[in-house]
Amino acid sequence: MGNETIQQCSGCGVKLQTDKPAELGYLPQQALERTPVICQRCFRIKNYNEAMSVTMNNDDFLRMLSRIGQEDAVVIHIVDLFDFDGSLISGLQRFVGNNPVLLVVNKIDLLPKSTNWNRLTNWVQRQAKEHGIRIVDVILVSAKRNLGFERLLDQVGNYRGNRDVYVVGATNVGKSTLINRLINDYSDMERELTTSRYPGTTLDMVNIPLDDGKHIVDTPGIVYTSRLTELVAREDLGTLLPDKPLKPKVYQLNEGQTLFFGAFARMDFAEGERQSFTCYVSNAMPIHRTKLDRADELYEQHAGDMLAPPTKERLVDIPAWTKHQLRINRGSATDVFVSGLGWIRCNGKEGAIINIHVPKGVKVITRPALI
Repeated sequence: MGNETIQQCSGCGVKLQTDKPAELGYLPQQALERTPVICQRCFRIKNYNEAMSVTMNNDDFLRMLSRIGQEDAVVIHIVDLFDFDGSLISGLQRFVGNNPVLLVVNKIDLLPKSTNWNRLTNWVQRQAKEHGIRIVDVILVSAKRNLGFERLLDQVGNYRGNRDVYVVGATNVGKSTLINRLINDYSDMERELTTSRYPGTTLDMVNIPLDDGKHIVDTPGIVYTSRLTELVAREDLGTLLPDKPLKPKVYQLNEGQTLFFGAFARMDFAEGERQSFTCYVSNAMPIHRTKLDRADELYEQHAGDMLAPPTKERLVDIPAWTKHQLRINRGSATDVFVSGLGWIRCNGKEGAIINIHVPKGVKVITRPALI
């Protein structure tokens, strides 16, 4: 390569090369003149919002994570509030050793302003404990609205001492935005990471030097195929991923009624007293109500047109549906959570039996109600 001093793309951390356009880290020779120097993939994401698909497989990711346990470091684990149970790295504890973990919950701007943030913090702590993750603090932030970062920086300062800071998270949780904020506050570097709504933007560990000789270490986003957002075409991410505060939709349902969420998922109210269900999904998601005994036929005939997105052409690339039967206990405040789609709060006190149909592999669980 013409300039031996250039090793890494300052957007995604991958090793740069000028020979093989189809491979990672490629940039044209003349692009070496640019500052900051970024690979062609990052250049396209940054300037055209267009991704070239490259992700890291799970084994490599876990191997990389296991290095953290051998270091003396502070770990920031960032999760997406909208996809909380889908973006939490539940095996994290066995990789980070005794290093302190700050759990940063992004996208709080999606919840109503009237949310009780103390209750939300308690809920997050309970869920983390349920997943076996020991955390020293929960910090609620909105990367989009620039909320909560002062407190995060204070806590990083409190726990860091003379240590590196590792940032871990799934794809699409707002990790790059968070790191760019840390760079601004802790370092005099001119660079920014590539931020994008596409999965797997950061490809290799990126070491960002701090003024005291330590580093912020950005790790690639782990790709969880249990999230609906990882299975759909790029064109449909806009329908699934909310970018404005959620407007919950409430449906009064009788036993034997069904809700379709485009052609992405379906909920059957199989058994129970008449009750209401509150859907916390992206405002762009079309919801269609029908009778359960018509639901199969309706899907056969109208998936991809009346029930859309995705379109018929894009539907063929998504795995066939599987059915999850869930029992909602009497008197419980319960969410039915579908990773990448959102959640449905069951408001009845009499209990219910719900069937959720989603593409095979997508995570579906019940959990204590978030709101």
